Amino acid sequence: MGYIEQNLIQGEQIRYYTKLHWIVFIFPIFLIVIGFCLAFVFSLYSAALILGTLFFLVGVLLGVPRFITYKSSEFAVTNKRVLIKVGFIKRHSLELLLQKVEGIGVDQDFSGRIFGYGTIIVTGTGGTKEPFKKIANPLEFRKQVEQSISQ
Repeated sequence: MGYIEQNLIQGEQIRYYTKLHWIVFIFPIFLIVIGFCLAFVFSLYSAALILGTLFFLVGVLLGVPRFITYKSSEFAVTNKRVLIKVGFIKRHSLELLLQKVEGIGVDQDFSGRIFGYGTIIVTGTGGTKEPFKKIANPLEFRKQVEQSISQ
């Protein structure tokens, strides 16, 4: 049971749930693939083997914290609130009643539009703005918030 399910209030139901997008792994995967290619394809040269192993290890070291953040991040819209939790050790959470939401902004660059990720900016009453980056399907998240507010 995740953070969102543990923090639902009585009568609250999840209408939409999403996570971070897989794009958070693109750079570590790139380093791992380069390292693999250098280490095994060009393994005749000791310098390539050492460099490939280094790239591979750096990719893994960069990938582990991103994997932990990916697995521990949750974004949900319920019939009463917007619930967001990012992080495991350093946790950032937002729980905002739907009637306190002034708007949900979505920022997407070209690659975000192609692959379906972006930044959502939750604006609450009083002008508080909370950005959350690399969310999967940010336009659908905004749509679900707007539909929940209107009901």
